[in-house]
Amino acid sequence: MNGSGDPPEGTPEGPQGGGDEEYRSVVFDESFVRAARLQEFSARERMDDHAPAVRTRHAWARVSASRQVLLLVVLIALAFGTAVYMGLRHPYKEPGPPAAEPLKIALVPLAPRDAVPGAAAAKDLFDNSPAAQFRDGAEGVTLPAARRTQNFSESLVMAALAAAKEYTVKSALDPAVLTGGAHRSVRLLLAPSQLDQFDRSFARPADDGRHAATGWLIRFDPGQVALADRTVRTQGTFSIVEASPAALEVSADHTFVYAVRPAKADGPQETSLFTVRRTMRFRFDRDDLQEHHVQVLQSHTMAGPESCSADDASFLRPLLAGQKASTEGPAGTDPYVTGTTAELCGTLAPAAQPTPPRH
Repeated sequence: MNGSGDPPEGTPEGPQGGGDEEYRSVVFDESFVRAARLQEFSARERMDDHAPAVRTRHAWARVSASRQVLLLVVLIALAFGTAVYMGLRHPYKEPGPPAAEPLKIALVPLAPRDAVPGAAAAKDLFDNSPAAQFRDGAEGVTLPAARRTQNFSESLVMAALAAAKEYTVKSALDPAVLTGGAHRSVRLLLAPSQLDQFDRSFARPADDGRHAATGWLIRFDPGQVALADRTVRTQGTFSIVEASPAALEVSADHTFVYAVRPAKADGPQETSLFTVRRTMRFRFDRDDLQEHHVQVLQSHTMAGPESCSADDASFLRPLLAGQKASTEGPAGTDPYVTGTTAELCGTLAPAAQPTPPRH
């Protein structure tokens, strides 16, 4: 009979205690078993000859669903923030509109060769002048058809043309502006970046190509000239181009014919005509179109009958009926002085003058 320590089958072969002797010091307690992250393969997976019986679960599977959602939200926020940052810092952004330029002004008096013709009624002069077929006032300020450009819709093109027309009407046809009165209606249309130049032109007018009040609008000295007829004969055109992907430019070319007479009632009161040919160039970026503002880039004015020596930076100074141009030429121009413009003067063609009616 075997001893109490021997198994019934007798002492096993091999080393004493069998193969389990070397693992007796290892204790698999409950916490160790729970910490083990083993996942058994499915029956289909175990059919593979070389597949292991168990596999280690991925770390992502051990994260709870709520934490997975939180991580996804954080990743999306980081991606969005990076995209916004790169968009702001991207070196190839669409170029913005150019900054508003100062207005460039050119004034050219047109001196008559003979005395200025006059008549008692303005209609008689209009009907016997090249302005006979011109329209009255704003009716002669007509707009072309608006067509979309590559980067501007038809409605934006129309808005630019309408703003240019409004500026033209208020600066050349408004009786309050023409008689040297308030010019606030014109100022309100300008882009804010040009307001300082505009204000300087009226506070301290100068014929320097930048600060002539008559470059912004048409007006007469109320102490010398009065309107004999509030209706102005007008004719002209507008054209529009896309100057850049961010700006539209409108060109205006108009002729205005005014009936004027002396402001003082103690002298002759015959009416005469005064003709102004004015070309202007306007620019509109998208902000201007939204805010209904105008950038005036260039103003070129030819006006007569007027003496070449007339100082017309503040007011245009028509020669009235019966008057002749002075023999003085324009003020001298010193080519060595920078920041000035050459004084210009032209001769008013006899065909541009009305033929007084015969009585």
